[in-house]
Amino acid sequence: MMKRILPAILALSLALPGVAMASSDAEVPAETQAAIRTMLEAQGYEVRQIQTEDGLFEAYAIKDGKRYEIYINTQMEIVNSKLDD
Repeated sequence: MMKRILPAILALSLALPGVAMASSDAEVPAETQAAIRTMLEAQGYEVRQIQTEDGLFEAYAIKDGKRYEIYINTQMEIVNSKLDD
């Protein structure tokens, strides 16, 4: 039975676009990275890394000597920001 279920799950996960964003290993498209960098740099951040996590873009950035994790939705709105201790 597992031999039939596993391929079905794999096919379904590839068909759903939101599934790719759920992984922190998912590749963020270059144009999306550029838009996030531009937005955050305009606010004074120095962006170090951008990835995806839990359906959001997660940017690691520095501002005023402090490290931040900034969460951005697909509409390019900051939904959460926290100090990265």
